[in-house]
Amino acid sequence: MTPSRNHLFRAFRDAIPAMDKALVIHPDGGIETYADALALSGRLANLLVARGVKPGDRVAVQVDKSWPALALYLAAVRAGAVYLPLNTAYTLNEVDYFLSDAQPTVFVCRPQILAEAKALADKVKVPCVETLGADGVGSLTEAAAGQPEAFEDVERGPEDLAGILYTSGTTGRAKGAMLSHENLLSNAAVLRDDWRFTGDDVLIHALPIFHTHGLFVASNIILLSGASMIFCPKFDAGEALAMMGWSDHRPTVMMGVPTFYTRLLDNPGLTREATAHMRLFVSGSAPLLAETHRAFETRTGHAILERYGMTETGMNTSNPYDGARIAGTVGFPLPGISVRVSDPESGRILGADEIGMIEVKGPNVFKGYWRMPEKTASEFHDGYFITGDLGKIDGAGYVHIVGRGKDLVITGGFNVYPKEVESEIDAIPGVLESAVIGVTHPDFGEGVTAVVVAKPGASLTEEAIHGALDGKLAKFKLPKKVFFVPELPRNTMGKVQKNILRDTYKDIYRNVA
Repeated sequence: MTPSRNHLFRAFRDAIPAMDKALVIHPDGGIETYADALALSGRLANLLVARGVKPGDRVAVQVDKSWPALALYLAAVRAGAVYLPLNTAYTLNEVDYFLSDAQPTVFVCRPQILAEAKALADKVKVPCVETLGADGVGSLTEAAAGQPEAFEDVERGPEDLAGILYTSGTTGRAKGAMLSHENLLSNAAVLRDDWRFTGDDVLIHALPIFHTHGLFVASNIILLSGASMIFCPKFDAGEALAMMGWSDHRPTVMMGVPTFYTRLLDNPGLTREATAHMRLFVSGSAPLLAETHRAFETRTGHAILERYGMTETGMNTSNPYDGARIAGTVGFPLPGISVRVSDPESGRILGADEIGMIEVKGPNVFKGYWRMPEKTASEFHDGYFITGDLGKIDGAGYVHIVGRGKDLVITGGFNVYPKEVESEIDAIPGVLESAVIGVTHPDFGEGVTAVVVAKPGASLTEEAIHGALDGKLAKFKLPKKVFFVPELPRNTMGKVQKNILRDTYKDIYRNVA
């Protein structure tokens, strides 16, 4: 049988420019070549098969970021398995659910939790448990050392699953988004072309690899471009700036979450000279403050490219590589992807600048939720995936995200979009950032409530916030209460966890007459 061009690993293999080309560059300067990637992933693929993994079986992985962990992803794809990365912050109680739901053949965990993982595996009937540490050492790599490097890649077609990512759903059961070879390959190819990646690029890769951003965007683009990446266990602003000054393997691109850029701005070493050899800075996974965007461009001359994606779709839109990257927007739909806005109640398709539910259609859109056919069916509208994000498309075609549908505040019968209120609060002198939530209110249904982080040294009061907003927003949009906190709660990808804020302040209007 002729190997399918839609087999994800075959596309990676076809993109290799030279076997001795560096794929992974360690912060200490050590190198893993494309030949090393073929060899280690081949050994690991042989081991997975020896452990009973068959095409379509799940391989669940909860380990720290390392070179062998990346090779394990490639091995699972080569073996025809479905790769299931799990956030390292998940507790064993949470992992219990994922393993019970996905029923993997192999679970790879960190060595320090082996005893607990084995007990859990016995309970939920996972046949095999292996370990892999942050240093790349564990039972997995020890067993793989005795396997051959050569491996005949298992044939997979475009519709076959390559990965499952569980949504970080804050309410209800977490859902496993099923991603096919075509979903991942098409998205990586579009991003490679849209962001002008070539084999000459070197990416500062400081993202986790249990998430869409670090694994299916950053890593896949590099592999599909025949490029290189500096593989950092975590982000450190000083280290990133030092890497930008390397003479060998000098980086050209960085992908990050907004926190990366605020930390860089806090470092006096961030200058035009320090970033002179960089061609692109990308931000995603959480909204980038317009203030951060402007401050970064002022300091470096680089306009951060913000894009919009999600677990179920990969990337949907991007600010242009050539053209205006407008702060507060996520750019245009990527080639081959259609984005529209509908009325959440009637489903009517809305026009320019009308706020509604963002819907997406394209080869990047997932195949549905694992073992949830009814939930899958309910999330599509005339072939478009209903993202759950509220937004608009302006007259110039730029997409704006104003919040999650569940974050919409309905107060006194009026709709309030948190992003609109947050933007006004964030513009107040002394405010670093804010989050606006709806809290149960006896008179209004929900009371608009603001949680504010002040800049160091700033002296802000609730009265000052109210005064600054007066006249800028309709009365029903104004926060009924303002709270000040040292920082907003965020998940590992930097997204503000509004569910935690809603729980924290759920009783504040209880005694309001």
